[in-house]
Amino acid sequence: MPPFSDNDNEPNPVDDEDAPVLDLASRLTQDHHQSLKLWLRMLSCTVRIENEIRSRLRASFGITLPRFDLMAQLERYPQGLRMGELSKRMMVTGGNITGITDQLEQEKLVVRVPDPKDGRAYSVKLTAAGRKAFATMAAEHEGWIAELLQDMSGADKSQLIDLLSQMKRHLNASDEK
Repeated sequence: MPPFSDNDNEPNPVDDEDAPVLDLASRLTQDHHQSLKLWLRMLSCTVRIENEIRSRLRASFGITLPRFDLMAQLERYPQGLRMGELSKRMMVTGGNITGITDQLEQEKLVVRVPDPKDGRAYSVKLTAAGRKAFATMAAEHEGWIAELLQDMSGADKSQLIDLLSQMKRHLNASDEK
């Protein structure tokens, strides 16, 4: 593992171990707007956690984060979801969903079934093997998240959840205008 700097544990460049590496939020100056600083700090933390989870999923289960995410969506909807709904929920193109579904179908983790409401469309469902595999991965995933956030107190986590929930409500309200 590369050495880390004092700036949010960002790895130092290999060619100059003494040079600090700044994350997105650390690059800002006092002249930048506070909202921009907040957004970049949230993005930086999200990217760090996502990259670690992505790496662990690959190493432990040989699966990509998008495949895990698709299975997570299907786990919430045992009756299955149409491809367009999966695309919307995962915020990716239909082509991406098709490719991910094709891979999972080849591994017998999902199956396409005719949609009972529209004979021209298909829903995607987890197979029994897919439900079992996802349950194992999800339990491990939850442990990883707990591990990555273990240094935050419960009170700090609760406060951050409350603040981000408030932010989400404000953003949703502005979408409705």
